[in-house]
Amino acid sequence: MELFFNLALSLGVGLLIGIERGWHEREAAEGQRVAGIRTFALIGLLGGVWALLGELFGDFLLGVAFLALAAMLVTAYALGRHQRDYGITTLVAALLTFGLGALAVRGYATVAAAGAVVTTALLGIKPILHGWLRQLERRELMATVKLLLISVVVLPVLPNRGFGPWQALNPYEIWWLVVLIAGISFAGYVLTRLVGIRRGLLLTAVFGGLVSSTAVSLNFARYGRQRRALQRVLSLGVLLAAATMFPRILLEVAVVNPPLLQSLFLPLGAMTLSTLLAGLWLWRRREASPGREAALPLRNPFELAPALQFGLLLGLIMLLSEAFRAWYGTAGVYLLAAASGLADVDAITLSLARLSADDLPLEVAARGIALAAMVNTLVKGALVTLVAGAGMARYVLPAFVAVVAVGAAVLAAG
Repeated sequence: MELFFNLALSLGVGLLIGIERGWHEREAAEGQRVAGIRTFALIGLLGGVWALLGELFGDFLLGVAFLALAAMLVTAYALGRHQRDYGITTLVAALLTFGLGALAVRGYATVAAAGAVVTTALLGIKPILHGWLRQLERRELMATVKLLLISVVVLPVLPNRGFGPWQALNPYEIWWLVVLIAGISFAGYVLTRLVGIRRGLLLTAVFGGLVSSTAVSLNFARYGRQRRALQRVLSLGVLLAAATMFPRILLEVAVVNPPLLQSLFLPLGAMTLSTLLAGLWLWRRREASPGREAALPLRNPFELAPALQFGLLLGLIMLLSEAFRAWYGTAGVYLLAAASGLADVDAITLSLARLSADDLPLEVAARGIALAAMVNTLVKGALVTLVAGAGMARYVLPAFVAVVAVGAAVLAAG
């Protein structure tokens, strides 16, 4: 029964790809197609049958069958070019169908089915892909290459260990954050190009805030300084990014030390709700007076200099944090949390969560994590004020002060 199932899957692979190719060539007259739905279905089944024969009489037969199919399709392609301008996509899809059909019979049913779905999807989104290529500029292509260079080539070769006093400076971790900053900037550029200025910025705030709300705040503040007409929607983006930080902290704690959640849920939940309420108020004001649409400065989709500056700042904060811990020991947990919150909350969150699983009291760990989150929230407000000026500060700073006040009150009451 398993053999019949695999052969049926080979046939189904061909049918699926053939449906897309048949629909694509539906306007062509009979006899003017290299392959249609029936031909693709048979090619998939042919791959399964020859894979079975290869098991019985040697895989050499499977290679011969593939070469024979390729020769036949190339001949049909060449003979048909004088009637119609064929591309080679259908030819490649047919050869791939044969291979997927063979995989199905050889026991790789999941791989064959997934390959058929991906192939059909790629064939079907041709207009979208070509539309993106027509809009792609050379600077955007080069920006993508540079981003891949610093992340795929440079990052893996950096040493992942500490250097300097207290082994506080880890080149891999610092450069990873440089990649992160550059990636967020590039993601914002791409989203803005795809879905428009306002929707693109808010999507960037939500998804970017899941990894670094501070980086989003810094980037949005720079945009706000250059385009004052967008300061209100950029301020809303800063609030949305900040709101995602608190659930992210809870998720990290849940993974490392779940019992700590009970002490953190109320203060961080209250701060999340307060930030969202401030964002809702600003959204309603935006709807009431949306202002004139403005163009976002999209001159450079990959800005490495601000990312490097942020990396240097982070390295300094890492060094100072280790210094505080060395000088004050366990009594310096709160001071360390406050210092860590100047740049990042993830590292201190994971550290205190692990320590609280051993000998650090849960209450001390919870207060330290909440303190880091509050300090980081105020730092984001200060960054927006310093970089963008009063235009964005009047929206962001009062909201963040209120959020911190709410969190502190709930933490003290608990």
